[in-house]
Amino acid sequence: MADTIELWFTNGAADGFNIMPAVLPSGLELFVEQVVPILQSRGLFRNEYTGLTLREHYGLSRPVNQYLDEYEEQVAI
Repeated sequence: MADTIELWFTNGAADGFNIMPAVLPSGLELFVEQVVPILQSRGLFRNEYTGLTLREHYGLSRPVNQYLDEYEEQVAI
């Protein structure tokens, strides 16, 4: 499985994957415990998150809060 994912990813055939195990939760646990570590060791799957929020993971800026004035917005950050 890890070899196929690597092949598709490195050759540009896919830029992400949806994991749909036939049996839950055991199929997902098997994937996480056996395939993900292989992908991590190959540098194809993150070992930790780089940001604190989902927005930061996607590189999105924090939206302006329309209910705070400019000073309060800066203090809230």
